[in-house]
Amino acid sequence: MELITNKAKLLSLKKGDCFLEVGRVAKQLGFVMEGVLRVCWYNNSGEDITRAFIPEHHFALNISSFNNETPSEVCFEAISNCKLLVFSKKDLTELSNTIPDWNGILLKITATALTNKSKISQNMLTQDATTRYLEFLKIYPGLTNRIPLSALASYLGIKQSSLSRIRKNIT
Repeated sequence: MELITNKAKLLSLKKGDCFLEVGRVAKQLGFVMEGVLRVCWYNNSGEDITRAFIPEHHFALNISSFNNETPSEVCFEAISNCKLLVFSKKDLTELSNTIPDWNGILLKITATALTNKSKISQNMLTQDATTRYLEFLKIYPGLTNRIPLSALASYLGIKQSSLSRIRKNIT
């Protein structure tokens, strides 16, 4: 634990700051200690589309950009003030060379995250808006009070007015 802690660096982000910007190569793995990040991209009309939220106690990483050293197509934006523990690629390599089965641990974390992401993506394609909202409440309890409704509506693939109607009908 001490070795891992010594490799971690604390990064503070203010609301609106980016942990990773579109077009930049991901150089670090983050672990959200406080706050919420959103993963977003911009469509051809310049509208930002929210793809995911990363609350406390979750990892923040564009794995494709990080592993392949390619520019990110998404932005990881702080939607509240955030504190992250970050590890550089060099730090992770050193941990891998020092800690037995470190890569196995990272593989399990990655597999779990990808499985969850796949399930959420499938639900977003097959469920109606009300069901998607109710699923969001289960997956991210308490998050609706901490994120902009516009970001939540974008994530759900609906207009903000539709989200307001759904919320009104549920309560």
